[in-house]
Amino acid sequence: MTIKVLGYAAQSASQALAPFQFERRSLRNNDIVIEILYCGVCHSDLHQARNDWGGSAYPMVPGHEIVGKVIGIGPNTTRFKVGDHVGVGCMVDSCRDCQACKKGLEQYCEKFPTYTYNGVDRHDHTVTQGGYSEKIIVSEDFVVKIPDSLDLKAAAPLLCAGITTWSPLRHWKVGKGSKVAVTGLGGLGHMAIKFAKALGAEVTLFTRSLGKSEDAKKLGADRIILSTDRKQMESVRGEFELIIDTVPSAHDLNPYLPTLGLDGNLVLVGLLGPIEPFLHTVPLLLGRRSVTGSAIGGIAETQEMLDFCGKHGIVSDIEEIKIQEINAAYERMLKSDVKYRFVIDIASLRSEAV
Repeated sequence: MTIKVLGYAAQSASQALAPFQFERRSLRNNDIVIEILYCGVCHSDLHQARNDWGGSAYPMVPGHEIVGKVIGIGPNTTRFKVGDHVGVGCMVDSCRDCQACKKGLEQYCEKFPTYTYNGVDRHDHTVTQGGYSEKIIVSEDFVVKIPDSLDLKAAAPLLCAGITTWSPLRHWKVGKGSKVAVTGLGGLGHMAIKFAKALGAEVTLFTRSLGKSEDAKKLGADRIILSTDRKQMESVRGEFELIIDTVPSAHDLNPYLPTLGLDGNLVLVGLLGPIEPFLHTVPLLLGRRSVTGSAIGGIAETQEMLDFCGKHGIVSDIEEIKIQEINAAYERMLKSDVKYRFVIDIASLRSEAV
């Protein structure tokens, strides 16, 4: 039996988000029903709602940084019980059979993962709807446990901003003594600094604005380099084994390449689209350096990240908002006017008269 749910949806690319009532699918054998308590606001929510990338389906309920409480379980559910605090990130399913899925890297599913919203359910072919809503039904295999020690609302952005930066840090084996740089100080960048520092790395922030220096140091950065200053950039030539580039818009990567050491990697986690201007290959060839990319993370590494956060007391820096403020929050996001992630208190949704 389906359940009626209230959410906030975009009805078209040009319309503001507004209250929207819809139905969640019937409970399957391995599903859990989650009462959503908080949902983070990701830049991709804005881009999808406004069809900036193409392919948006309306009406659309955004939201893929979901934290809530289990209020129902399917008959074959074994991993969770009613009352557990859980999270749901960017995916709610995958093919589960391809090479990537078998490695626990569902985000790289060869048949494409089912996204939490603006995706198509693999079983009933309905369009998925996200976390700007009261409840969600998800397979237990794509749900993670939130450690009891974490503040729930501040944990919500870990489900996207957190795992997006954690995954490359772990893949490239960052640890004690590693030298890591982060480009961009926003939702992703502030998590990259926190994680790299907690893993034992020496952390540098590349920035175009020295006004961010104090914040970066508070987050754990050991050093701030003004990327527009040639002398400062020259001072870190050949130094970094890994650069986590979190900037979401096209920008010149060439000044950063010489700062990588031999076999160093610049990992793009924020940019979707072409690199402009073109890359100069000389720094790549002469240092066997690489420019690569990384997308979110698998379910197992997301749980690993959350457990690490629970042990080290790591959460996102957030600004809590009511759902009624979401359209204003989108406009503020475009101006980078948030430190560093908006999180919606879904209790505010339940006050809506429908």
